[in-house]
Amino acid sequence: MTALRIALALLASGALSPAVAQTGAAACGDPFRNHFGPFDYRTAPAETRKLVEDYHFTPGIESMTRPKNTMFQDMAQDVSYTLGVFPNHPRALLVMTRLAERWKSDPPPGAKITVECWFDRAVRFRPDDTVVRSLYAQYLGKRKRTQDATRQLELAAEAAKDNPLSHHNIGLVYLELGQQDAARQQALRARSLGFTGTQLTDQLRRAGKWSDTDDTPARQ
Repeated sequence: MTALRIALALLASGALSPAVAQTGAAACGDPFRNHFGPFDYRTAPAETRKLVEDYHFTPGIESMTRPKNTMFQDMAQDVSYTLGVFPNHPRALLVMTRLAERWKSDPPPGAKITVECWFDRAVRFRPDDTVVRSLYAQYLGKRKRTQDATRQLELAAEAAKDNPLSHHNIGLVYLELGQQDAARQQALRARSLGFTGTQLTDQLRRAGKWSDTDDTPARQ
C-alpha cells in the first residue's frame, strides 16, 4: 500500500485528523540549504533583496494581479523561490497564504509544500523573528488552532526582549485571538519600555482593559 493510500485509510478511519499539521525537516525540508543563500531577510544586503524581488517578487506578484507570464497558477513558484532565498520574508509568507486561499488548495498550484511548512521553515531558520512568529500566530488563529497560535506569541514575546514596538505588535495579535489579558500584559511591557503609541491601548480601553493610570509608565 502506498503512503498516500495509507494516509487516506487513516483519515477514513478517524485515526488521523486533517487538522494535524505535518511540519519539521522531514515534511518541510531544510531552510538552511538553498542554491542561493539563504539569507535573513531582516539583515540581507539591499542589493540581494533587489536581485531576488525584482524578478521573483514583483509588485504584480505581491498583489496577485500580474504574473510574470500568462499563468496565474505559476505565481507560487516565484513566491517559493523568494522564500527559498529568504525563509523569513514576511510579505512573501502572506502572499503564499493568500494564494492557497485563492485556489482553495494547500499547497497552492506551483508550490511543493504547504503554507504551514513555509511558516515552519521560517521560524526554524530565525527563531527570534518576532514578525514571522506573529504572522504564524495569525495564520494558526484563523484556523482555530488557538493553543498553537498562543505558543507562537509566547515565543515571540520572549524573543522581543526590550523592543517596545515588538511587544506592542504582539499585543495586537493577542487581541485578534481574543486574549485581552495577554494583550494587556504586552501593552504594559511596551509602555514600560517607553512606547507611546496608542493603537493597542485604545482597543484595550474600549474593551475595559485599560485605564488612565496604566499610561503612567510611558511618562516615567
